[in-house]
Amino acid sequence: MEGVSNGGMLYHEVQESKLCAVHCVNTVLQGPFFSEFDLAALASDLDLKERQMMMMPQAATATATAPAAPAADLSGDFLAEESHNVSLGGDFSIQVLEKALEVWDLQVIPLDCPVAEPAQVDPVMENAFICHLHNHWFCIRKVNGEWYNFDSLYAAPQHLSKFALSAYLDSLKGFGWSIFLVRGNFPTECPILSSEASNGYGQWLSPEDAERITKSCNSGQSSRKPNLFQGHSDQSSFGETELLSDMEDEDLKAAIAASLLDSSPPIASAAIAASLLDSSPPVTSAEGSTQNENQNSEEKIS
Repeated sequence: MEGVSNGGMLYHEVQESKLCAVHCVNTVLQGPFFSEFDLAALASDLDLKERQMMMMPQAATATATAPAAPAADLSGDFLAEESHNVSLGGDFSIQVLEKALEVWDLQVIPLDCPVAEPAQVDPVMENAFICHLHNHWFCIRKVNGEWYNFDSLYAAPQHLSKFALSAYLDSLKGFGWSIFLVRGNFPTECPILSSEASNGYGQWLSPEDAERITKSCNSGQSSRKPNLFQGHSDQSSFGETELLSDMEDEDLKAAIAASLLDSSPPIASAAIAASLLDSSPPVTSAEGSTQNENQNSEEKIS
């Protein structure tokens, strides 16, 4: 069993805009180690390296009958494409999460990879899993010898027994989730535990506080009570994600666009930033109607 870390406290982040990838990385590390700007910078760096590889001379693969395409042609097509590592809505690729965790000497391994076979047989012997489906990331983490579900859609981390862990992972796989194993030397202490170290949506909770919050949410909202074995159905978790503030989403897009402009090549960054800023959807209500449609309906009634 691992030693007590962070004074026995649990670090949890509640969903902010579409920053579940940030929440996932930070709960794996158990502290506010990364911001959305940090991940955006990593995504920009990965995009740059991919473009450089695409612009490399193709002489090695060229033949007498099929000469290599000019590097300029390849670069022009590739630079016109959107980022492969951060989406318009702020979702990040698994490569970005891998790079972020590599900073702390942690390795991300697909659970269906042969090297991860022991984790498939006995997952309780591991320390962390990352789960992904439909642009949503969350982590399952062992902290101070106990397993917790740190899904940012929940108000507090949910405790998992050893039996529940195996059953839950099997359930997620059955619903099509991609699961990754995280191995390495995890940080044992966050540098600062005070609220000043929080990124604005993170909180430190004792296991008792986490249990109390979970019970309170379940009793107060029985119709929306999380079921560990439903595999995060689209009608529950992702419905909540879609109802997040549109204004926050637009602020996020603008921030990521600004970050990309600062760290990407001029042509590529301008294209990505313009795409981010021009892709604002109309503000919709919970029923899916636009504000204009609502106004038209009111006029007809009057």
